[in-house]
Amino acid sequence: MNTNWLAQPCAVLNESSRTAALARQEQLTKPLGSLGKLEAIAVQLSALQGTAKPQMERLHISIFAADHGVAAEGVSAFPQAVTVEMVKNFARGGAAISVLAKHLNATLEVINLGTVLPVEPLAKVRDERIAAGTANFAQDPAMTEEQLAQAMQAGQAAALRAKQDGAHLFIGGEMGIANTTSASAIACALLQESPQLLAGPGTGLDSKGVAHKAAVIQRALDLHRANLAQPLDVLRHVGGFEIAALAGAYLAAAQNGMAVLVDGFISTVAALTAVRIQPDVRNWLLFAHTSAEPGHQRVLTALDAQPMLQIGMRLGEGSGAATAVPLLQLACALHNNMATFAEAQVSGKL
Repeated sequence: MNTNWLAQPCAVLNESSRTAALARQEQLTKPLGSLGKLEAIAVQLSALQGTAKPQMERLHISIFAADHGVAAEGVSAFPQAVTVEMVKNFARGGAAISVLAKHLNATLEVINLGTVLPVEPLAKVRDERIAAGTANFAQDPAMTEEQLAQAMQAGQAAALRAKQDGAHLFIGGEMGIANTTSASAIACALLQESPQLLAGPGTGLDSKGVAHKAAVIQRALDLHRANLAQPLDVLRHVGGFEIAALAGAYLAAAQNGMAVLVDGFISTVAALTAVRIQPDVRNWLLFAHTSAEPGHQRVLTALDAQPMLQIGMRLGEGSGAATAVPLLQLACALHNNMATFAEAQVSGKL
């Protein structure tokens, strides 16, 4: 498995830019701290981008799609055909992330890593199929070592495309029926938590369905317990192609000095996996929102993350992250364009 690139060090934050941004915040015509988290966001982006005046105009959104063999266990309220149908919806502009990307003037690409059903050639959809979905991880490892390497490299390639395009921010999204089951299993393995605590309704399961989902996850964890000590092994045994790709994208973004805005539960599980592989990835991550999925808060706590929004979203596909982008843009606009006390000839604090 060619995963040597995972060990490449992450880029180092620019502390001089952080210091300069903090100094600028102290001189703007407002009481220090009066803009709350918007001030901290601007300073953080300054350190990430290596400038005292950060920008948030060029956005790159990569949506990874794949199916999951564990869907055969009846863990989703929707059939697997929905994955392909949504890929087509993304391409045609009808999905939430499509609308949001257009509104934000963001670059949007969809990467098909392994839907069960074939997808005809579509604009904005990259065909990088690894297999017709993962194996049913309640019975076998979800993927081979080579498949895991392919999925992570697909994520790396997406991040490198964003970097080459001069993106100020990378957003990763996902689509795959049964992927909250996979994400919950990964989170349970990494956090040593019970599926009863982390499993949620996903696309709309009732309480009986959630209990069944938790039981399937527990069965899978018991089956693979001897092979869940390392994050890459966790991904291979109970992960999904799109979750592995997200983890690879976050790693590559951090290695190449590009800020990442993390979406909801599934994306945050991928982020936790990336951080467990290489802890310095955490420096490059911002968090968009707190999902309505019950396991999300536990994963956020493990990452010491405080998301910007809490508005009950749980759609996935990068939609929560895209919704939070205007806050980042406003943070930059305020930081860069407000007058200082000296420029405005306003008296400073006594």
